[in-house]
Amino acid sequence: MNNTKELKTGRRKTSVAQVELLKGKGVITVNAKSLDEYFGNHARCKAAVKAPLVVTNLEKEYDVNAKVIGGGVSSQAGALRHAIARSLAAISEDLKKAVKKAGYLTRDPRMVERKKPGQPGARKRFQFSKR
Repeated sequence: MNNTKELKTGRRKTSVAQVELLKGKGVITVNAKSLDEYFGNHARCKAAVKAPLVVTNLEKEYDVNAKVIGGGVSSQAGALRHAIARSLAAISEDLKKAVKKAGYLTRDPRMVERKKPGQPGARKRFQFSKR
Protein backbone atom coordinates (compact mmCIF):
# COMPACT_ATOMS: atom_id res chain seq x y z
CA MET A 1 0.00 0.00 0.00
CA ASN A 2 1.39 3.40 -0.95
CA ASN A 3 1.06 6.67 0.95
CA THR A 4 -2.04 7.47 -1.10
CA LYS A 5 -5.25 7.80 0.84
CA GLU A 6 -7.12 4.56 0.24
CA LEU A 7 -10.42 3.80 1.95
CA LYS A 8 -11.65 0.25 2.36
CA THR A 9 -15.29 -0.50 3.08
CA GLY A 10 -16.67 -3.13 5.43
CA ARG A 11 -20.30 -4.09 6.04
CA ARG A 12 -22.33 -6.01 8.60
CA LYS A 13 -26.15 -6.02 8.80
CA THR A 14 -27.05 -2.35 8.12
CA SER A 15 -23.71 -0.85 9.23
CA VAL A 16 -21.16 0.48 6.76
CA ALA A 17 -17.59 1.30 7.80
CA GLN A 18 -14.94 3.14 5.82
CA VAL A 19 -11.40 2.63 7.09
CA GLU A 20 -8.10 4.32 6.31
CA LEU A 21 -4.98 2.46 7.49
CA LEU A 22 -1.86 4.56 8.16
CA LYS A 23 1.59 3.72 9.52
CA GLY A 24 1.63 4.77 13.16
CA LYS A 25 1.53 3.68 16.78
CA GLY A 26 -1.68 1.65 16.91
CA VAL A 27 -4.21 4.41 17.58
CA ILE A 28 -7.75 3.49 16.51
CA THR A 29 -10.16 6.38 15.88
CA VAL A 30 -13.85 5.82 15.14
CA ASN A 31 -15.98 8.80 14.08
CA ALA A 32 -13.36 11.21 15.54
CA LYS A 33 -13.43 9.43 18.92
CA SER A 34 -11.01 6.94 20.43
CA LEU A 35 -11.99 3.26 20.38
CA ASP A 36 -12.57 3.22 24.17
CA GLU A 37 -14.64 6.38 24.02
CA TYR A 38 -16.77 5.19 21.09
CA PHE A 39 -17.54 1.64 22.28
CA GLY A 40 -17.51 2.43 26.01
CA ASN A 41 -17.75 -0.72 28.12
CA HIS A 42 -18.50 -3.07 25.18
CA ALA A 43 -15.33 -5.17 25.54
CA ARG A 44 -16.44 -7.73 22.96
CA CYS A 45 -16.90 -5.02 20.32
CA LYS A 46 -13.49 -3.51 21.04
CA ALA A 47 -11.90 -6.96 20.75
CA ALA A 48 -13.72 -7.57 17.45
CA VAL A 49 -12.39 -4.32 15.97
CA LYS A 50 -8.80 -5.11 17.04
CA ALA A 51 -8.98 -8.79 15.96
CA PRO A 52 -7.53 -8.49 12.41
CA LEU A 53 -4.60 -6.43 13.75
CA VAL A 54 -3.99 -8.92 16.58
CA VAL A 55 -4.07 -11.93 14.22
CA THR A 56 -1.43 -10.29 12.00
CA ASN A 57 0.62 -8.95 14.98
CA LEU A 58 0.35 -5.38 13.68
CA GLU A 59 -1.68 -3.74 16.48
CA LYS A 60 1.20 -1.35 17.32
CA GLU A 61 2.26 -0.58 13.72
CA TYR A 62 -0.82 0.94 12.10
CA ASP A 63 -3.21 3.74 12.99
CA VAL A 64 -6.82 3.27 11.98
CA ASN A 65 -9.10 6.16 11.03
CA ALA A 66 -12.67 4.96 10.60
CA LYS A 67 -16.10 6.36 9.83
CA VAL A 68 -19.11 4.18 10.64
CA ILE A 69 -22.79 4.76 9.94
CA GLY A 70 -25.94 2.75 10.55
CA GLY A 71 -26.84 -0.21 12.73
CA GLY A 72 -26.06 -0.85 16.36
CA VAL A 73 -22.91 -1.26 18.38
CA SER A 74 -22.28 -4.91 17.52
CA SER A 75 -22.90 -4.57 13.79
CA GLN A 76 -20.71 -1.46 13.66
CA ALA A 77 -17.89 -3.44 15.28
CA GLY A 78 -18.39 -6.21 12.70
CA ALA A 79 -18.30 -3.71 9.85
CA LEU A 80 -15.09 -2.18 11.24
CA ARG A 81 -13.49 -5.62 11.55
CA HIS A 82 -14.39 -6.39 7.92
CA ALA A 83 -12.99 -3.07 6.66
CA ILE A 84 -9.74 -3.36 8.64
CA ALA A 85 -9.24 -6.90 7.35
CA ARG A 86 -9.75 -5.68 3.77
CA SER A 87 -7.20 -2.90 4.33
CA LEU A 88 -4.64 -5.36 5.70
CA ALA A 89 -5.27 -7.74 2.79
CA ALA A 90 -4.44 -4.93 0.36
CA ILE A 91 -1.01 -4.46 1.96
CA SER A 92 0.49 -7.89 1.25
CA GLU A 93 -0.35 -11.44 0.23
CA ASP A 94 0.89 -12.86 3.56
CA LEU A 95 -1.44 -10.62 5.55
CA LYS A 96 -4.28 -11.54 3.20
CA LYS A 97 -3.73 -15.24 3.93
CA ALA A 98 -3.71 -14.60 7.69
CA VAL A 99 -6.95 -12.60 7.78
CA LYS A 100 -8.62 -14.94 5.28
CA LYS A 101 -7.76 -17.96 7.44
CA ALA A 102 -9.23 -16.21 10.49
CA GLY A 103 -12.43 -15.58 8.47
CA TYR A 104 -12.35 -11.79 8.63
CA LEU A 105 -12.52 -11.18 4.87
CA THR A 106 -15.89 -12.92 4.58
CA ARG A 107 -18.89 -10.60 4.63
CA ASP A 108 -21.43 -11.97 7.12
CA PRO A 109 -24.57 -12.43 4.95
CA ARG A 110 -27.07 -12.60 7.83
CA MET A 111 -29.65 -9.84 7.62
CA VAL A 112 -32.91 -9.21 9.46
CA GLU A 113 -35.72 -11.22 7.89
CA ARG A 114 -38.62 -9.14 6.70
CA LYS A 115 -42.05 -9.10 8.34
CA LYS A 116 -44.62 -11.03 6.31
CA PRO A 117 -48.19 -9.84 5.70
CA GLY A 118 -50.85 -11.57 7.80
CA GLN A 119 -48.50 -12.26 10.72
CA PRO A 120 -47.06 -10.13 13.52
CA GLY A 121 -43.38 -10.73 12.64
CA ALA A 122 -41.05 -12.57 10.31
CA ARG A 123 -41.79 -16.05 11.73
CA LYS A 124 -44.32 -15.47 14.51
CA ARG A 125 -47.93 -16.29 13.75
CA PHE A 126 -51.11 -14.89 15.26
CA GLN A 127 -52.68 -17.23 17.82
CA PHE A 128 -54.57 -20.08 16.13
CA SER A 129 -58.07 -20.92 17.33
CA LYS A 130 -59.63 -24.22 16.30
CA ARG A 131 -63.17 -23.09 17.18
